[in-house]
Amino acid sequence: MCDLKFEAERMDPFLIKAIQLLLSLSLLIVLHEFGHFIPAKLFKTRVEKFYLFFDVKFALFKKKIGGTEYGLGWLPLGGYVKISGMIDESMDKEQMALPPKPWEFRSKPAWQRLIIMLGGVTVNLVLGFLIYMMVLFVWGSSFVGPDDMPQGFAVADEFKAFGFEDGDRILSVNGEEFENSVDVNRYLFMRDVNNITVIHQSGEEETISIPEDIGSQMFQEGVMQPFVPIQNAVLDTVVADLAASKAGLKKGDSLISVNKQEIGYWHELAPITAENKEKEVEVVFKRDGKIMSLMVTPDEDGLLGVSSKRDFNVQTRKYGLGESIEAGFSYGYWTLHDYVAQFKYVFTAKGATQVGGFGAIGGLFPDAWDWQGFWLATALISIILAFMNILPIPALDGGHVMFLLYEIITGKAPNEKFMEYAQMLGFFILIALVLFANGNDLYRWLFE
Repeated sequence: MCDLKFEAERMDPFLIKAIQLLLSLSLLIVLHEFGHFIPAKLFKTRVEKFYLFFDVKFALFKKKIGGTEYGLGWLPLGGYVKISGMIDESMDKEQMALPPKPWEFRSKPAWQRLIIMLGGVTVNLVLGFLIYMMVLFVWGSSFVGPDDMPQGFAVADEFKAFGFEDGDRILSVNGEEFENSVDVNRYLFMRDVNNITVIHQSGEEETISIPEDIGSQMFQEGVMQPFVPIQNAVLDTVVADLAASKAGLKKGDSLISVNKQEIGYWHELAPITAENKEKEVEVVFKRDGKIMSLMVTPDEDGLLGVSSKRDFNVQTRKYGLGESIEAGFSYGYWTLHDYVAQFKYVFTAKGATQVGGFGAIGGLFPDAWDWQGFWLATALISIILAFMNILPIPALDGGHVMFLLYEIITGKAPNEKFMEYAQMLGFFILIALVLFANGNDLYRWLFE
């Protein structure tokens, strides 16, 4: 593990993210398919193929063991198990035209077929929860309490209208103590927040009511980070070969002004550079007690390639084995809750443009190799896969589950021809969604 981390530190961040994404998806896909494979075998159902990635026309590797062909495809868009006598993406019409055999999926009782189809989703969901439990047990959880950030938050103007002030520290949300202050933006966006109790810099405590539709307001107005920790404008990291580094800025430089606008705190920098994308601006700063200035050109994203020195304390909470199980379950539950909650924003004109594909998923992983970050991203993706796969879309597990529940309730299976057409429709819907999501990634990469 140490050698892998050492080698990874010398790699390009894009390559590091790509390797983590491939490793994570490979693990999750294989375990998901085992979720179908194991109950199929338990119910004596023949599994013809077990593949990581798709073997369109040919496979990179394949070997037949005990009646099942195991292989590695060349198209990294998922994986599959081909179960005998099942209408799936293989669209094996010849097999379905023959009389049912005892070992085929279609010959098994509906309840057994339901368990087989739910196996993959169940594995992904349980795996996500187990990873969170493991991460909390090994690394613990980080949090920032109100006493850990004496300068408090810089507050967006839209939230100052509610009564918040720059320098506020958060004490409680909905009347309950709020342990991790930096989680407040996610809570406002994803959860039902009715009120927030803060302590102003004056020392006065105040409970401020929050509008019921605050998440929608944040989304429509583009105020996704209304609370940003106040930090001094001192450079901590200057990324090599990016704008600031090329201009000559160094770690430890204390910013004074940018484009003739005074910089008192770190959060005041981003709006100025965002307004001056690819335009040369003057940066005035203090270095070793001397006032100096340089001309810097923010990149196409309005970034300089710098980060600030952290001015607040991050604490770590450690968990015993039993505590990590309870806390990990809670973490997994709220992760699933928040992911489902954000779908109300996806089904809007603006939300549709935010949908991402493999590029967005890869962005979940850290730039440098970090096992804690890798496992946290893997757990999140596992839970996302569980939710997405259970959606009632033909060609997904949820589509099969939907038709099986119909059969169990009515006592009558859907017509095979109808199932074939539904499978084809679902497949085309999935392809369209994949193209749309990855098209959004490409557009953002090219034009934003």
